[in-house]
Amino acid sequence: MILIVDDDAVVRSSLIFLLNRAGYDAQAVTTPEEALSIVRKTSPELILMDMNFTLTTSGEEGIKLLKQVKIFQPDVPVILITAWGSISLAVQGMRNGAFDFVTKPWNNRLLLNSIKTAIELTKQKKEQSGPLNRNDADKKFRFDKIIGKSDALLNILDTISRIATTNASVLITGESGTGKELIAEAIHENSMRAKEAFVKVNLGGLSQSLFESEMFGHKKGAFTDAHTDRTGRFEMAHKGTIFLDEIGDLDLSCQVKLLRVLQDQTFEALGDSRPKKVDVRVVSATNRDLGEMVNNRTFREDLFYRVNLIIIRLPPLRERTEDIPLLASYFADKQAQNNGIKKIKFTPDAIAYLKKQPYPGNIRELKNLVERTMLVSGKTTLDASDFEAQNQSQQTNHTHATLSGLTLDEIEKQTIIRAIGKYSGNLSHVASALGVSRAALYRRLEKYNITINN
Repeated sequence: MILIVDDDAVVRSSLIFLLNRAGYDAQAVTTPEEALSIVRKTSPELILMDMNFTLTTSGEEGIKLLKQVKIFQPDVPVILITAWGSISLAVQGMRNGAFDFVTKPWNNRLLLNSIKTAIELTKQKKEQSGPLNRNDADKKFRFDKIIGKSDALLNILDTISRIATTNASVLITGESGTGKELIAEAIHENSMRAKEAFVKVNLGGLSQSLFESEMFGHKKGAFTDAHTDRTGRFEMAHKGTIFLDEIGDLDLSCQVKLLRVLQDQTFEALGDSRPKKVDVRVVSATNRDLGEMVNNRTFREDLFYRVNLIIIRLPPLRERTEDIPLLASYFADKQAQNNGIKKIKFTPDAIAYLKKQPYPGNIRELKNLVERTMLVSGKTTLDASDFEAQNQSQQTNHTHATLSGLTLDEIEKQTIIRAIGKYSGNLSHVASALGVSRAALYRRLEKYNITINN
């Protein structure tokens, strides 16, 4: 049974009609006292709750009721109903344990999706069994691109297996090079949307001026260089999944525009006044601490709660060293296949050496080290000394290169290229070493047409 708590008769009747048509049993009450009387005796599947029950608009009544409900029924998901101008109240509710919030007038499809997701996740949590076995996981799910069998990785695969079939928004966190995009792809490939588009967007590489055109598209003539119509990324991802990479690098003004489309899944292309509806699942990723950014007011708290319904933290490679031999063998076999050379083996000393490295660039750095050592050494059996030689060579490479005769732009370009090589493509470390922001680094990469090989 779904419990509706709202003092507006029209809202109650509309929600009961909607839920009954969707196959749910619904019951409605008008006051917090009636709601508490029910949750003391029974456990609803879900509660839809208004934030105000008298003439006040502060939302305090809703927050108070939410806290009381969570005392009696801590595992029952609560979805708050509020007005767009009162989203700050909904954010406060999320801090106090609400599952989600919808704004009036609500979108029926989005509301039903949220209800379905909440009930599915709650049911899975109750039915959760023992830890996932890698062999069983590979039989049931598409995890073929994800290499490893450490406990840390199996916990992540277990989470994916439980949430992939829902429409829950997912936030993937972790250092650069830990494989966030692969995890996002695995979520999509194991979802009901697997046959539809998986659209990737690097938000860190989007300037404020290009954001709307890239994400929402534009009509011909919308601005000076708009010579043709352009389809935006959200429209490309319709019925599928959109992967918002580097969401922590998004400008505050762009965060507002992104929140709007995530809130009601409608948008307007530049130069077009007609709103378009879109059905997408949102998976985001960042190597930054969004919680700290919220505290520093560099990331919107309402957007934070919109994207982090499920959080998956990817551990750095140094926390899953037991996966290093499997990853090294996988990269070596792929390199041999791609270049038509013989497969190589690793001595025990080589494996021990690889497992001891700090890998600030994580999996990407390990991949580069294995491939570089294979190609340079030309051996079919690699020892620790082969990898050590390549590490030393990489550290000293280009350090004495002459800069005479180069323009300032050429010097800057070469400096960036060397830093990318030194830090194995880890742009966070590159930006830090060069003393610039990631956004500034992206602008220079675009200026000099520098591409990063992932």
